[in-house]
Amino acid sequence: MEKKTTVTPYSTDESKKAQVERMFDKIAPRYDLLNRVLSLGIDVWWRKHALGYLKPSQPRDILDVATGTADVAILAAKILKPKRIVGIDIANQMLDIGRQKIRSEGLETVIELKTGDSEQLEFPEASFDAVTVAFGVRNFENLERGLAEMLRVLRPGGHAVILEFSRPNIFPFKQLYNTYFRYVLPLIGRLTSRDMRAYTYLFESVQAFPEGDQFLNILSKTGYQNPRCERLTLGICSIYHAVKAP
Repeated sequence: MEKKTTVTPYSTDESKKAQVERMFDKIAPRYDLLNRVLSLGIDVWWRKHALGYLKPSQPRDILDVATGTADVAILAAKILKPKRIVGIDIANQMLDIGRQKIRSEGLETVIELKTGDSEQLEFPEASFDAVTVAFGVRNFENLERGLAEMLRVLRPGGHAVILEFSRPNIFPFKQLYNTYFRYVLPLIGRLTSRDMRAYTYLFESVQAFPEGDQFLNILSKTGYQNPRCERLTLGICSIYHAVKAP
């Protein structure tokens, strides 16, 4: 099996966590627009579909890890109608934009955004019925530690739903996808956000992430039960769903 190396946004001596924080703060003003344009709007459907995994359990308290500009938190509030959603992220510029969106949707009484580290969650054990992460776990500095923290704050029987990019393996879509993500996307990112490296990192981090069965094995090793994976849009993206033991 090919060994994956640690991928960071920039070639500096900073920790991966510090580099990821700096990168997202830098691209925050254009982040939502770029997501819509670069995914042709499909990312909205991906998020809605992922949240569908939580409908049967009707969670009242939800933690959205790596919430960014709160896209998942806002959708969850509308679709699942929980009592409380807490979104955490290390990038304060992203959170500021998320708070503006929450105010414009009139969801301040439901959603609270906090600066927080996924690998050192400030919440007591068994605080949430569900934990969500969209396009964030591949940015964790220590993947297993972050997943273990998410499991710790889940209540018994609680659900984890993780949405993450994956690698298509169908010819010729795989080749087209790789060309787009390796060459076209960084160019668009440079022209719009003035940070070409951020979108080069996106491709590199997706290539390095232990997707599919590898990630399911990590979930099991960390203590999650019944992990499963659904691949979306010819394998561009995957939903991982698992539960905490009752």
